[in-house]
Amino acid sequence: MLAVLPNVAGLARGQPTGGAVNQFVGDLVCMGCHGELSAEFRENPHHDPSAPDQPAGRAGCESCHGMGALHAISADTSKIGGFTASPPSEAIDRCLVCHGGDFGKMHIRRSAHTTSDVGCVSCHSIHAAHPEGQLLAGLEREVCYRCHANIRARFEMPFKHRVNEGAIACSDCHNPHGAPLATWASAHSPRMVSHGMGNDQPCLGCHADVAGPFVFEHPPLRVEGCAACHDPHGSTNPRLLARPAVFVMCLECHNEVDGFGPRSEGIIGPTPGFHNLSDPSFRECVLCHSRIHGSNADPLFRR
Repeated sequence: MLAVLPNVAGLARGQPTGGAVNQFVGDLVCMGCHGELSAEFRENPHHDPSAPDQPAGRAGCESCHGMGALHAISADTSKIGGFTASPPSEAIDRCLVCHGGDFGKMHIRRSAHTTSDVGCVSCHSIHAAHPEGQLLAGLEREVCYRCHANIRARFEMPFKHRVNEGAIACSDCHNPHGAPLATWASAHSPRMVSHGMGNDQPCLGCHADVAGPFVFEHPPLRVEGCAACHDPHGSTNPRLLARPAVFVMCLECHNEVDGFGPRSEGIIGPTPGFHNLSDPSFRECVLCHSRIHGSNADPLFRR
């Protein structure tokens, strides 16, 4: 193996390197110790069959790990660039040398993952065999659940998006590499939520029937976003509603309607108005306001 290192030939592994100069040695030297890893790496998209024909450091192991001469001589892991022990910001710098041109990663440096010290190798397996090219360290939802165990529980609710069943994936709604600031829900800026249609919410990619545009639009759809009324991960309530009763949801905003709840200091007026909550027929708002997301005919979202 040392025959390819002209300036350190004859040195035994583990002996002092003296004045040896670090340099590129090529993948064949790496395979001398990491043969099993190299065999698996051939099924990885990072593997470049043309690596032997490329200039040193432009392809193969050393294109990511740096010069390997001193590491090959001493077997000292500190003499070679690693990823698992490196700060996430340093690992990202190496990955972005090749992946920096990906438009989907333009916000990665200020994403919630990066600012929380979650780096590339936290989710991706760089060397393992990945014929399909995903490079994830496991099934996507299982990789996410390592940190987001509370979300796993929500996907077991009676009403939920079928992530655990494999119908959709986390990345259908979220960009794990960071997303631009949304123009909707700007008050609480959803983190790492991808945009759907244009600059719309990702929900509208599947639920295009409520996307509009409408002549009369329910403002929460565009201002607070779908999560103002729905819990996108899972809920004990039908239609993923955040409240168990429809009128309770509506009262959060529409508590000024005559007869539709308490007045002043919580005292109900002596004369019931049209929306009298003592009548069960007024507790299902969508029975009348059925076009609740928006309407092209009625400003009160009735049929």
